[in-house]
Amino acid sequence: MKIRGYMYILECADGSYYTGSTKDMERRLAQHQAGEGANHTRKRLPVKLVYFETFSRIDKAFYREKQVQGWSRKKKEALINSQFEELHRLAECRNETHYKNR
Repeated sequence: MKIRGYMYILECADGSYYTGSTKDMERRLAQHQAGEGANHTRKRLPVKLVYFETFSRIDKAFYREKQVQGWSRKKKEALINSQFEELHRLAECRNETHYKNR
């Protein structure tokens, strides 16, 4: 598979996470570190790459970025730490109707 896109998670100096996607990981990380990245990272330098996934198409990386951006901090940390059972547990619906229909 030829890699044409990346979804990545950065940890910022304040401990927050930034999720993005790019075609060129090295260039994009350099931009973030130089303060030329997103507003979020620009104000929270330095940043550290803590997770990434590769994709055959940039649109798939962008779709995954949007998916992960909506996740809770705990869910992102489970992904970063390869805690797939915890990730699955955190993804489970836990509202009242979920418990009624069990």
